[in-house]
Amino acid sequence: MKKTILAFSRVSPSMLEPYADKYDIVIMSPELGDMDAQFEAALPRAHGLIGGNRRLGEVELASATNLEIISSISVGYDNYDLSYLNSRGIMLTNTPDVLNETTADLAFALILATARRIPELDAWTKDGNWTKTIDASHFGCDVHGKTLGIIGLGKIGEAIARRGRFGFGMDILYSGKTRKPKLEQELGARFVTQETLLGESDFVCPVVPLTPNTRNLISNSELAQMKPEGILINVSRGQVVDEEALIKALEAKAIRAAGLDVYVKEPLPDSRLFKLKNVVTVPHIGSATNETRNAMAQRALENLLMGLEGQWPRDLVNSQALRQ
Repeated sequence: MKKTILAFSRVSPSMLEPYADKYDIVIMSPELGDMDAQFEAALPRAHGLIGGNRRLGEVELASATNLEIISSISVGYDNYDLSYLNSRGIMLTNTPDVLNETTADLAFALILATARRIPELDAWTKDGNWTKTIDASHFGCDVHGKTLGIIGLGKIGEAIARRGRFGFGMDILYSGKTRKPKLEQELGARFVTQETLLGESDFVCPVVPLTPNTRNLISNSELAQMKPEGILINVSRGQVVDEEALIKALEAKAIRAAGLDVYVKEPLPDSRLFKLKNVVTVPHIGSATNETRNAMAQRALENLLMGLEGQWPRDLVNSQALRQ
């Protein structure tokens, strides 16, 4: 009897086609009607799930009696109830490393866009306001030669730091649990306390996973420690930053600006953030390029097939599940 794969998002039919002889494959699609209904109908017979952006825990997986593995097309896995998956022996995999460079590209795009006020001045120009030479009220700030502070110098943080150091001659500060002597030597990076990083950095980038310890990592007190001309960039998880505290800081111009790819609530059709000129907002596009999303889907598919074939997946998040 064939095992069943349920693809609930981010996987093209052509990618799964070669495996149709070995597996029963169900591919959800908006064209087939309500996505939740499709998921619930196929779930009881699914042995493997592949996709992203769906919260899965005890309630959502109650009928998934055959489930062996969830292959998430993402790096973060805070959407999944690990304790529950472990208790049932369900493997969870993710797609680390594939999106490091692309996400770092976006972080730097937000750094440049906020510093030079690109979206604001683009809209101002297109609205017909450029009738004379601009004055200081339209000036931005330099990026080159400034100080870039990275909270959590993991793979993505390192990629951002490289762009800053070698592309823009920036001084690099970092904080976190682990010191990185090799990167300190290569990047001229300085390991400091988070308080020092906030106070000395022109650009502050938290690049950490969402955990109980990192939720609201940047809140009122941390924003108050930043320079008045400091800029906050968030490409990690929305909940890492206290959104209400950030809005108040931006409204009061306690910091210069913010560049955001992630939010407490997603999707976000309306927000007070959207009314502020000193914030650049994009809709969680950190990995959203054709090349990277295809690479992520391929990596996730490899993980899925390894798990279904009784092998240890390359990117297994919860080895505890195999000990049940």
